[in-house]
This record gives sequence, structure tokens and C-alpha cells, in this order.
Amino acid sequence: MDSPHGAAVTAEDFGLKGPRGWAFRSVSIDAQPGSLIAIEGPSGSGRTCLLLALTGRMRPTEGRAEIAGLHLPRQMAAVRRISALGPVTGVSELDPALTVAEHLRERALLQRRFDGSLRALLRPRAERVAAARRRIDEALEAAGLDIATLPRDERTSVRDLERLEALRLSVALALIGSPRLLAVDDSDLKLSDTDRAEAWKLLRSVADGGTTVLAVCSQAPEGTATVRTTTDTRTNEATRTSGDTTTNEEGTADALAETGRA
Repeated sequence: MDSPHGAAVTAEDFGLKGPRGWAFRSVSIDAQPGSLIAIEGPSGSGRTCLLLALTGRMRPTEGRAEIAGLHLPRQMAAVRRISALGPVTGVSELDPALTVAEHLRERALLQRRFDGSLRALLRPRAERVAAARRRIDEALEAAGLDIATLPRDERTSVRDLERLEALRLSVALALIGSPRLLAVDDSDLKLSDTDRAEAWKLLRSVADGGTTVLAVCSQAPEGTATVRTTTDTRTNEATRTSGDTTTNEEGTADALAETGRA
């Protein structure tokens, strides 16, 4: 598929505080377009909040960040328009009752409805259908998902997908909109060593294709720009180790409720 120009991601003293403490604090990032950025840390350490804040879906409370030159929090809506979420628990999960084909059709329709130009909307239906099919095929190819290998091809329900297949589908859905920034939560959750290597190969391939990738994980592979998070309930303060930023979280759910999601 056409390689979108990835978004540069920079942050300095970036933080988000909820009612019961800091979800993350003192985060600094400097990543070029097309980077693969790993947000590494244990569950409950503010990883998902940081992911959502950097994609304009949670409002930070201190510091500064820029995504493709767009300032956070002032230009959150603009950042949302150039970013896309892969799987994020509680935000952009796949519906297990829907089939692969239903997910793809729904995303293509939403993409045309909200992001298409008036000229594109007025094209003959056959042309619009063909264009949507091309975008879907390109996204599936970029995500490495071969529908023909699924148990019931495109009629396969999401509940019947293997974990890696579901990740590929989520990435494909996000790529239909040709985002400049792709965010993936829990990228290595419940994967075997072999599948984990395949997942990182997929995300690196997307980044090599021009899209900047943010990926939450428990352990980052070598060769990634890494932001490390850690839980510290005693101080609610962030510390820096070995040049990487560590953050902490207490009451992430409260922070999420307070800042809202888009």
C-alpha cells in the first residue's frame, strides 16, 4: 500500500494526573517519522494512558508533546485525525460476534463517511466499492493477514481467530485510514515466543512502510525506541534509568474517566 509519511513524536516532561495520583509523569521522547516506539512496562504502570495521551485521546496535565508538529493538548482533535488505534482494551476492541468481513466492511464504510471528500462521496457506487476493496486489500497485505487461510475465510468470527490473527486484523482495520501514527496496546500479551517475534516483525514492517508505530509491551525487542514505565505506589514519582523514561500509575481507571476518551 502507499506509504504514508509517518509522524515524528516528541515529548518533554509529559505527564497525566488522575484523582488518586500520577498515571505517568516526566516522559521524554524524541522519535523520527517511521519509528517503532515501544512503551515497555508491567500492567498497571500507565502504559495505556500514555499510549492514549500520545494519540490525542487522553488529556495530559503537564509538560508538552508534539505529534507531526501538532501540539498536545491544544491540538488533540487534529492528532486524533492523523492517528489510529489498533487493539486497545476497552477502547477499540474487536467484536467477537462479528466476522472478519463484517469488521472490514464496517471500517471501510466509516472511513468513507467521515474521512472521504465530497467528490469521492459523489462517485458512482461501483467506483466507491472498488476503491474500498483496494484499500481493504492493501491494509490486509500490510498486516500480513491472508483471509484464505482462516477457518471460514472472511466468514470467520473474531472469536475463532488465534491471538496473532486477531492482532493482524486490528492492525489492518487501523491501516485502512492510512494513519501517520498507529497505536497498539498489549502487543505481546498471551503470545508464544514464536508469535511474539511475528508480532514485532509485523509492527516493524508497518514502521518500515512509513507509519510511526507506538506499541505497548511487557518487554521491548532490541532496535526499538523504548519508553519504560514502572509502578511506584510509595512516591507517585517517575524516575529515569539508563537513558530511558520510567513512569508510574496509581488509579489509571480514574484518570481515564476524568480525561475522557475519543
